[in-house]
Amino acid sequence: MKIYFRLLSFAKPIEKFAIPYIFFTLLYVLFSTSVLGLLGPLLNTLFLGSSKTDPLAAVKAAKDISTFDITGWFKYYTAHFINDYGKWFALKFVCGVIVVAVFLGNIFRYLSQRIMESLRIHTLLRIRKAVFDNVMSLHMGYFSNERKGDIMSKIASEVQTVQFSVTGTLQVVFKEPLLLIGYLVWLFMISAKLTLISLLILPVAGLLISRIVKKLRSQAIEAQNSYANMISQLDEALSGIKIIKAFNATDFSIKRFDDENVKYSKITRAMSKRQQLASPVSETLSVTMISFVVLYGGYLIFNNTSALSPGDFIAYIALFSQLMRPAKAIGDSFSNIHSGLVAGERILALIDEKPMIVDAPDAIAVDDFKDAIRFENVSFAYKEKDVLKNINLTLPKGKTIALVGPSGGGKSTLMDMIPRFIEPQSGRIMIDDHEIKELKTTSLRALMGFVNQESILFNDTIFNNIAFGKPDVTQEQVEAAAKIANAHNFIIETDNGYQTNTGDRGSKLSGGQRQRICIARAVLSNPPIMLLDEATSALDTESEKLVQDALNNLMKNRTSLIIAHRLSTIQNADLIIVLENGCVAEQGSHQGLLLKNGIYKRLIEMQAFNDGGENNTSK
Repeated sequence: MKIYFRLLSFAKPIEKFAIPYIFFTLLYVLFSTSVLGLLGPLLNTLFLGSSKTDPLAAVKAAKDISTFDITGWFKYYTAHFINDYGKWFALKFVCGVIVVAVFLGNIFRYLSQRIMESLRIHTLLRIRKAVFDNVMSLHMGYFSNERKGDIMSKIASEVQTVQFSVTGTLQVVFKEPLLLIGYLVWLFMISAKLTLISLLILPVAGLLISRIVKKLRSQAIEAQNSYANMISQLDEALSGIKIIKAFNATDFSIKRFDDENVKYSKITRAMSKRQQLASPVSETLSVTMISFVVLYGGYLIFNNTSALSPGDFIAYIALFSQLMRPAKAIGDSFSNIHSGLVAGERILALIDEKPMIVDAPDAIAVDDFKDAIRFENVSFAYKEKDVLKNINLTLPKGKTIALVGPSGGGKSTLMDMIPRFIEPQSGRIMIDDHEIKELKTTSLRALMGFVNQESILFNDTIFNNIAFGKPDVTQEQVEAAAKIANAHNFIIETDNGYQTNTGDRGSKLSGGQRQRICIARAVLSNPPIMLLDEATSALDTESEKLVQDALNNLMKNRTSLIIAHRLSTIQNADLIIVLENGCVAEQGSHQGLLLKNGIYKRLIEMQAFNDGGENNTSK
């Protein structure tokens, strides 16, 4: 129940919906149950008349009828109209009252359903917002350890399951018990003895239905996990479709998805079998109970041991037949709530996930970069593997600094620490006179522009990709940034210029074009610090030249930290830092490092040899 009430807290302010819902539901229950309760006087009016044997002729005087005795007042006025105006007028009165009761009951039912739908949508909005907001605030490491498809499944499908389960159950828990009580009140008013005996079978019905739904929770957990795996495989297949086809792995991917699909189908089939069994069982029990009521009530009437008139008895049967409808709805709601609570548990786990990197309570905003970035005894390890060991570096303002070294040396880890994507396990990183932990993360990252090896574009227009996150920029500002990035010329040659859609992940553009748009995005931010992670490594020679020119324009008058794959692109850097096995092995200018005859020179020679080998092969 703790999970249920936590999920229900997303419906706040619930009183805004609950108060009118309760009011309209009470009126709906009052009028809808009254319709069947008034069926007895209608039938008596039709078939018995006002003779001495007519129960209507023996109704109490008005002064003896309780204010809240609806049946008593109805019988009183029916008898009054029969005696004063005849049976035809009385029949019209009875039919008119029933029609008005049906009309009003359905009006209030409609209003209560509208309010419940508003509550459902409101709850869905808040749950989905809470999940997405928290996911966006999580640290980068979280996304490395989690499957994207699992996160997508929670935000998309499982939120839907939760909101229908929670609000649907809330509706059933209030409305259906009220209907059940309303029908029971009418049944007791007509015949308390018959009602008490008839209700003895209800515990048997409850026991059978509870046994049917007992295993639904464990099956619901399996179903949610299987569905999440299926969504993950779908996402990976669509993302890696080129690799799948290149390695002739189409059949393998199809089989893997199909196996999970079959598993999910088996679980849902087993769940459906149990859920759907509840309805026939309750239906059978309902008919059995009604048959018992008819049998026992007929016995009482035949032996003159009951004051029931034939009209009241038929009304009693009609009311009793409706008694199982709310009982069945309550049973079904307990079947469905298991799926909702399992999905809710997974969603709440995602909402409760705390980011490892958060601003300090007294964090300050910074809007300028004046001196240098300093690493002081910085170390970082992933599990038991040391990635960086006691790094001490100074990156002066206005300089171009290159990070080079063998793969796995810690270059990307070191760069990711500057914007606080990850944090050092020991040591500290300073920007000017402030440790970065003392700064607000948003203001820290606002000082930086990023261009990565992977050109990340969104399925939107070129204009919106360049202006990403900046809704107030003008066309002129976007074009100016594109010109600096050497992107303007190819953009205006596309079908719709800056309004051309880039496709999924920029699939309509070449690698060099995507990278230049990413550079234009960084230029538009106009940050004092640029972080470039192998921005040209995945490009052909011609694209590399265009992108490199764009990068040179981007780095003018800025502090730039570059991770370089092709060492020929960083020979003019002010400072080259060589990382190996998580340590600073060498640092200096290109010429100075060559003279040291160390790791840097060896890397240069290896790359020259490889380039030469490729050239010889091409010949």
